[in-house]
Amino acid sequence: MPRKVDPRQRRTLIADALMRVAADRGLEAVSLRHVAAEAGVSAGMVQHYFTTKDEMMAFALSVVRDRGRARVEAAVAALGPDPRPRLLLRTLLAALLPLDEAARADGRVALAFLSWTALHPAAAPGLRPDTAQLVEFIAGLLPRPPASDAAAGLLALVEGLGVYLLGGQYTPAQATAVLDHQLDLLFA
Repeated sequence: MPRKVDPRQRRTLIADALMRVAADRGLEAVSLRHVAAEAGVSAGMVQHYFTTKDEMMAFALSVVRDRGRARVEAAVAALGPDPRPRLLLRTLLAALLPLDEAARADGRVALAFLSWTALHPAAAPGLRPDTAQLVEFIAGLLPRPPASDAAAGLLALVEGLGVYLLGGQYTPAQATAVLDHQLDLLFA
């Protein structure tokens, strides 16, 4: 009797292989052949689950987003019920930063995907609403309304700190010190 295969699980296995290729060699190295070899499956299997490279890339981007969301949710849940707004905001934003090796690996892939979506905007329709929702949530935690511009600036700061961390210009301690300084200014 043939074994039943979970298509989502198989697609995620392929997406994970794509992300390893992208993290190690950049998105330009992503090809059907390289991804299949990294996943330990045939090129035909990759084609069975993804008809185009763009489809494979879009799915992998959704996996990266889900991992980031899970990292943030776990960090926030660890705070317990009713954390103070500043602590909640600091925890959320720090969880977005690539401060450890696992987050750096995802961050390198996310940065590559962000560059890729600049050339293929149709492949990432969820990014704009996700960003708007995050800015709105951050604005709700800030002490002074209207806070939407300050929230967008804070998110942009964290994105920039993430790039500096990935590029080695900042250490995790430097990045979190900058974040804490900005939060001190906003919550003064």
